[in-house]
Amino acid sequence: MKLEEAIQTALEYETRIRDLYDQAVAEASDPAGKRIFEALGKDEQNHVDYLKDRLDKWLETNELSVERLESTLPPKEKIQRELDKLKAEMNKDDRKVERQMLSKALTVEVETSAFYKRMVAEMDGGAREMFARFLEIEDEHIAIVQAELDYNTRTGYWFDIKEFDME
Repeated sequence: MKLEEAIQTALEYETRIRDLYDQAVAEASDPAGKRIFEALGKDEQNHVDYLKDRLDKWLETNELSVERLESTLPPKEKIQRELDKLKAEMNKDDRKVERQMLSKALTVEVETSAFYKRMVAEMDGGAREMFARFLEIEDEHIAIVQAELDYNTRTGYWFDIKEFDME
């Protein structure tokens, strides 16, 4: 895949997941859940802006300048505190909409991550470096979404670690 096409495709993935998080904010009833969706959406918007800038510079100069992409998400500890608040409130009402949105988000995050893995394998130089950073961030998004989904569905897992055992 050529670089221009790869960036365009990445933009499509990032826009899709950003829009999903925006929809989740609008539909979620839980304030803590809304804040997490907002934070993830903001990070995805940051990705869209970054990719648009890289694409514009590529089209203008035919050179890829890779600048460090930083995540706009708060530290994992803060996210964990928000999830802990959500867990404390879980029994108070049904979170069906949040679970549906989290399931959709997880699917799209996994698809996006798979695309970036493919780009890391196919590209070289600065393009590989740029897509590798996106892969790192998207893998973090997967972990966050999975953790919140685990809390919401009460599976007994937290970041793929079993919290309790019935035996």
